[in-house]
Parts: sequence; C-alpha cells; structure tokens
Amino acid sequence: MCGIVGVVAERNSVPILMEGLRRLEYRGYDSAGIAVLERGRVARLRAVGKVKMLQDALDAAPISGSVGIAHTRWATHGVPTTNNAHPHVSRDGVAIVHNGIIENHEILRAELKGLGYAFTSETDTEVIAHRIHHHLAGAPDLLAAVRKTVAELQGAYALAVVSESDPNCVVVARQGCPVVIGLGIDENFVASDVAALLPVTRRFMFLEEGDVAEIRRNSIKVLDSAGGHVARAVRESDL
Repeated sequence: MCGIVGVVAERNSVPILMEGLRRLEYRGYDSAGIAVLERGRVARLRAVGKVKMLQDALDAAPISGSVGIAHTRWATHGVPTTNNAHPHVSRDGVAIVHNGIIENHEILRAELKGLGYAFTSETDTEVIAHRIHHHLAGAPDLLAAVRKTVAELQGAYALAVVSESDPNCVVVARQGCPVVIGLGIDENFVASDVAALLPVTRRFMFLEEGDVAEIRRNSIKVLDSAGGHVARAVRESDL
C-alpha cells in the first residue's frame, strides 16, 4: 500500500507533507520521497527505508516550497531503490507520485523510448511522468495534459502531479484508487487517506472514479471522465 500527500499553500509545504507521510506509515512502504516547487523549479529528495530516512535527508539538504507532493512506496514494478522511489520527474520539471498499477506500461514505455525519452527507473510510474510531459507540448495546461494521459492508461491509479509549467497547482486523478481533497483557507491539500490531512483541515471532498482535478490555493476544478465540470460534495470529518 502506498501513500500520497499534496499541498498548495502560501506557507512552506514541506512540514505538512512530511507529517502527512508519517501519518500514512501504517499502510506499509519501503521508500519515501518529496518534490516541491522551489522558486518555480522542482526540487526532489528520495530515500529508501522509513520516513525518518527522508527526514534525515531533508535535514542535511533542506528544500522548501509552497506547492509540493510526497509519497510512500511499496515496491511493485522495480525493487526498493532510490531511483525507483517516487516522485518521478520528466523533462522540464514534471513531477508525479502514483498509487496503483499500470497494466499497459510496457507498451507505453516502448513508444516513449521511440520518442527519445530516457528512463532512470524500472517503474510504471515514470512512464506516466514522461507521457504527461509529452502531452504538455500540445495541451493548453497541465490539467489537459493529465486528462490526455489517463485516457491512455489501463489499470488502477491515483496520481498527483506538479509541473514547472504551472507552479501554482497540483493536478490529481483517480481510477480504482482513492483520492481525497482537503479544503483549507487560502490553501488546499490532497491525499490518499483523510488521516494524512487531519492536522490541517476537517473538510474533505472525495473524488469519484475517472475524476481529474486541478487544485489551487483558492480554487478547485473537478472534471469527470467525460470532461464535464462537476461539483463533488464537501464533508466535515468528525475524526
């Protein structure tokens, strides 16, 4: 079981991301990682082992940014190594974390290699990162590029994506794996589990199958599988 946390805020997102990962440790994992937009550029740290190892790496080489994503990984495609840990990064600063399994990743990988993409991991997730980058060239924004990408994926996924092309948002998508959006005041959050976000909010929006959403500090845009704008109910947690 893997864990996802994402933050779009004005304050430094790193403490929120790290606390979210600690709250997801119960799910089981073998590596952890974090990526933030630091002055508009993706800064990433990954570590094999417990979240404490990632915290040690952060203490040794601090990064900060108001927008970021983080992940705890349980190895499926590829053994537990730093290169296989999430987030995965493509060209021009597209970073992604992913829960689930992409069944057609080998076909997509071969096509991407033919397009000149180089792979540094054995994961199916890196395929998604490169695919999003590929679609960004012909898409109006990150949301559209993610929608084009997930239309090509076979399998189950929960995705959280950030990009230097739009450093003020996180885009998420779900199919077969849960994604929850946490609503704050002038900040919003995403996670694979409500527990990760309880220190920062008690208001949650649960995405449905096929949804893709763009999360900004002061707005949330949700599109369903047909591309239509939808409003998902906001629920108050009593946890």
